[in-house]
Amino acid sequence: MAVTLEQAQRVGYTCLKALLRFAFMVANNLVAIPSYVLYLIVLQPLRILDSKSFWYIEGVLFKWLLAMVASWGWWAGYTVVEWGDDVKAVSEDEAMVLVNHQATGDVCTLMMCLQDKGTVVRQMMWLMDHIFKYTNFGIVSLIHGDFFIRQGRTHRDQQLVLLKDHLEKYYRSRNRKWIVLFPEGGFLRKRRETSQAFAKKNNLPFLKHVTLPRLGATQVILKTLVAPQENGAPSGGDAVRKESKSKGLQWVIDTTIAYPKAEPIDIQTWILGYRQPTVTHVHYRIFPVKDVPAEPEALTNWLYQRFIEKEDLLTHFYETGAFPPPQGQTKAISREMTLSNLWLVAIQSFAFLSGGMWYCFFQYLYHCLF
Repeated sequence: MAVTLEQAQRVGYTCLKALLRFAFMVANNLVAIPSYVLYLIVLQPLRILDSKSFWYIEGVLFKWLLAMVASWGWWAGYTVVEWGDDVKAVSEDEAMVLVNHQATGDVCTLMMCLQDKGTVVRQMMWLMDHIFKYTNFGIVSLIHGDFFIRQGRTHRDQQLVLLKDHLEKYYRSRNRKWIVLFPEGGFLRKRRETSQAFAKKNNLPFLKHVTLPRLGATQVILKTLVAPQENGAPSGGDAVRKESKSKGLQWVIDTTIAYPKAEPIDIQTWILGYRQPTVTHVHYRIFPVKDVPAEPEALTNWLYQRFIEKEDLLTHFYETGAFPPPQGQTKAISREMTLSNLWLVAIQSFAFLSGGMWYCFFQYLYHCLF
């Protein structure tokens, strides 16, 4: 079939836009990430004298870095509409965020939609696949104190021990509030077939839009971060006992990400912007941690039930274009998440000015020494 002039122009425009966006992203990373690292190196004396202030500043810089990633999608027309519970109400409390995982764009979506949730972004900890350690953002996550987990049965027990040690060492000492994890342990497209085979073997529901979650990391987080309860609920680990001021983990936020037509956005699309403007939908449900069982079998059933409910939510969304209303209500209310373009421009300007400042500094230093 012959290509019309209009189609050729459209393809040319899309390619040019993608190329320019990629060049901007590379430049953005080259100035922002080294600046983040260098600022924190300079501030190391403050870390010794006043650790709380140091990690406050680090958190602000970390939030700005995530805002830069959010801006790449925002300016491409990739926006977010939120449903369900209002998580701003618990933004100052400790919470574990459970998210379904479809593609690399899930992380970018969270980076965007949590920007307006108070101090959450600068005080959150991420659990992510160890491969992310070797990406451009790996050094930032290492400094911030995120945890990189290796998947696979051979690594499982060791990784859970390392996770417990990591939480006890860094979670409270760096004043973290929310911890984000993807309990499915991988992308939907990679795990669906295995999960369905496991479900069939164990007489569990057949799921298409999510996979059955894994228990390990969730159980370790609850055991380590939930404060002791007088009513016999789970007792916290050393991380709680060392920090008596903390109330411990108080909430579990069940987060469901849905893409139109079940077509997820990946990181390449987020960066290059070649997909048409897209609205991603994010649904929240908040559960008090005291209602989450501690025993492994009961916790497994509780976690499975959350993902079975996610399956129902996503099935309804893909059929109707909206999430169902909460139980007892007749209408679901959505909220459009917004970002300030002025704020995003200010952050980007700060990044490029910082990059220029450090470049001039090292040029001056080089000439002084040589």
